[in-house]
Amino acid sequence: MVVVRVATIEDWQVLRDIRLAALRDAPNAFDSTYDEQAAYAEADWRRRISSESTFFAFLPDTDGMDLNGTDPAGLAGGFQEEPSTVELVSLWVRPLARGLGVGDALVEAVVDWARTRDVTSVHLWLTEANRHARALYERRGFLLTGERQPLPSKPALTEIGMSRPL
Repeated sequence: MVVVRVATIEDWQVLRDIRLAALRDAPNAFDSTYDEQAAYAEADWRRRISSESTFFAFLPDTDGMDLNGTDPAGLAGGFQEEPSTVELVSLWVRPLARGLGVGDALVEAVVDWARTRDVTSVHLWLTEANRHARALYERRGFLLTGERQPLPSKPALTEIGMSRPL
């Protein structure tokens, strides 16, 4: 069973550790790089965790990783940049936890949080070649928007937009 909880500012080190693991594991999936974020100070991580709603997913202990304690199985974030839309950002699931429903639970946590913000949709960007992420988002009701842009951290790659009406 996947348990999802909202991160607090005291979780800044947990956020740092899982975010850096995500950037190492999937360097072509995010709009920033490992080197950029590895240089962040504590104040940067605290600012990041307080500027968006960050969610951690936990599973029962798996192969020696404490995925139900201090090592989240995955993370996702949401922030409201526009009055009618929440952006789903930074979704990542540890390789050990993939295929166990963690991504689904994190997407729904952001969608549920978006509903409390009285918005009409949840929007996201993903790297065009990331077919596993696209399948997850399509399964959760997201549709392609036709938007395209270069990935900020690696402009040779293209991101595509997806949106889910609420």
